[in-house]
Amino acid sequence: MLLRILDLLRIVITCAAFFIGYSIGFANGYNPEVQLHFMIPIVIAAIAGLSGLEGLLFSDMTAEIKGFEKGSNYQKQSAIAMLSYAVTATIIYFCNWGIKAELTVFFAFIFFFFFSGINHAVDAVKNKNYKWQNINRPFITLTLIAGFFYPVYMALKNL
Repeated sequence: MLLRILDLLRIVITCAAFFIGYSIGFANGYNPEVQLHFMIPIVIAAIAGLSGLEGLLFSDMTAEIKGFEKGSNYQKQSAIAMLSYAVTATIIYFCNWGIKAELTVFFAFIFFFFFSGINHAVDAVKNKNYKWQNINRPFITLTLIAGFFYPVYMALKNL
């Protein structure tokens, strides 16, 4: 039950970050930097931070609901990597290091998440692992990329 709540929490926080971020970005003309300054740390903390904590604190249950083997050292490494993105995004936000630093941590996060999505898709096809926690990753990743594409493109265009 707790893992389902965390899963739902990731989705709700991310959706709220997109809604509020786009509202902020288009408030007075369009300002992609303000939009991304809000969205990047929240989305990364919601997805990577909660996933990292889940992977470390509830590793066996997390592996089971995803259809993966329990006790894998790679699972712990992945959880630590996810937490590192969340902590880094939070530090960048509070230190106000600017859009280039924010985009750097975002690109590292989305790169990891993109290839993780491919890994989950391959697992679904190859091993017939159709558990929700496994098959949702490719679709969530593509949705994230689509939602971030315009503000990231516009921010890069303005650099």
